[in-house]
Amino acid sequence: MAEGKFISYLRVSTAKQGASGLGLEAQRRAVADYLNGGRWTVISEVVEVESGKRNDRPKLDEALRLCRLHGATLVIAKIDRLSRDAAFLLNLQAAGVRFVAADMPEANEMVVGIMAVVAQAERKMISTRTKAALQAAKAAGKKLGGYRVGAGVTDAARVKSAKSRQAKAAARSVDIAPVIAEIRAGGAVSLREIAAGLNERRIPTARGGTWSATQVQRVAAQA
Repeated sequence: MAEGKFISYLRVSTAKQGASGLGLEAQRRAVADYLNGGRWTVISEVVEVESGKRNDRPKLDEALRLCRLHGATLVIAKIDRLSRDAAFLLNLQAAGVRFVAADMPEANEMVVGIMAVVAQAERKMISTRTKAALQAAKAAGKKLGGYRVGAGVTDAARVKSAKSRQAKAAARSVDIAPVIAEIRAGGAVSLREIAAGLNERRIPTARGGTWSATQVQRVAAQA
């Protein structure tokens, strides 16, 4: 049973299908049938006219942005509505957005699981080659050194972690900037008014809470 917030993403391959609605209604019904009976909210429906052979889809990017803003799940009618390319699904996973296909609800875990198995196999092969190279170097009399487990967190690790947090904050600011611009265009002037506009649109903060003037100021400073 579906629960939570969703962004519906519908895709057709031709402009003719998009104009006529051919295929879209079937997708809408599939999504509605999947959501039926649960405690859910469809925040927005995003429709794209694009071939499945292409991965550069602005409307899908918009849907992903809305998912990140609202902490919502991307719901699609069929798994092939996203792409026939598994690499694209990996990029979707990297976007930090949950998704589910109405025709195959287990696809989320299945796809991620397959990718994890592949990645694990690659890491294992790399590890095996690295160990073999280190053993060969040691046998040749080379002195080995570097980081060891238990040696503590290095300065480089701290810097890397800080950069990662900064990158996430910057990405969040990029996602939310158009919404803030829309609220300002509607007449909001103060930070408090902008915060109220974000709360009215049910867009949570990065930690899932409600907006305050101070939080708006921080996000605006990063934009």
